[in-house]
Amino acid sequence: TINQLGGNSVMSKTGHSLIKNAMKKFSASLAGEMSGHMFFADEYFGFDDALYAAIRIVNIVSSSEKKLSQLVDEIPKLYNTPEIRIDCDDREKFRVVEKIISNQKDKEMNNIDGVRVSLKNGWWLIRASNTQPAIVLRCEANSQENLNFILEDVKQELNKIDTKLSLQI
Repeated sequence: TINQLGGNSVMSKTGHSLIKNAMKKFSASLAGEMSGHMFFADEYFGFDDALYAAIRIVNIVSSSEKKLSQLVDEIPKLYNTPEIRIDCDDREKFRVVEKIISNQKDKEMNNIDGVRVSLKNGWWLIRASNTQPAIVLRCEANSQENLNFILEDVKQELNKIDTKLSLQI
């Protein structure tokens, strides 16, 4: 959507300081994480601030002829999982992610931070946690049915590595 509206989207590793560094590197005016953190660098200092985000929304609504609910209805509806943490020993989690990456050679993927596999109707991402003995999984799709399909796809990928991992989804 950002690209369609004339912007330039950039993917970076997850994490507060990593996103702030990427914003500086690419002179980004806006950044966000799936966690809900939104970072503003235009007309602001370049960090996440919920109160400032609320003020920006109030400004958008006050300068529009539409209600907030109408503006929200224009945003494409997407379905996603919460962050799923799969227990995995610290000594193994990076090896598991590397094996998953090597099994995705025939798919459209991005391996900036773990592996994000893009599919026709959504995507999935698996990465080693930076803070816990765990693998982190997120999925997003354009329908609940496709989200369920994507979750099954991820389970199959994890089963190729270790069947115990997929049982936690």
